[in-house]
Amino acid sequence: MRILGGFAGIESRLARLTDPVRLMFFTQTFDCATCLATRQILDVFSRCSERITLEEYNLVLDKNTVEEYKIKRVPAVAIVGTEDIGIRFYGTPEGFELESLVEGIELVAGQENSLTEVTLATVNALERDVNLQVFVTPT
Repeated sequence: MRILGGFAGIESRLARLTDPVRLMFFTQTFDCATCLATRQILDVFSRCSERITLEEYNLVLDKNTVEEYKIKRVPAVAIVGTEDIGIRFYGTPEGFELESLVEGIELVAGQENSLTEVTLATVNALERDVNLQVFVTPT
């Protein structure tokens, strides 16, 4: 049974994870038109692998966790493996954004990344932490 329809291979990729991954979903009850859709997508992802667990936190009520993971708005997903390497996904992972979420999950689960040797060398040469943000729009 294909849960993710047109995104062939996502289910099998998630089923092959070897390390645990926590999808920490941050939501709020009011003023979040896309939180429910995001939760539904994350539910599907968590059913693709027994290595994926889904946790839900409220932006207003769970202040300590929100501060610890530096969440600024909702919907948000902190993708956390055996350690938190700082991957956050803001917005609803629909359409082509599903691939970004899958790659984030694979990365924290210890799967191979697709970075070139030059890129890895550049990243490893950084002398301080960098806050890298990637913005995606449907157009």
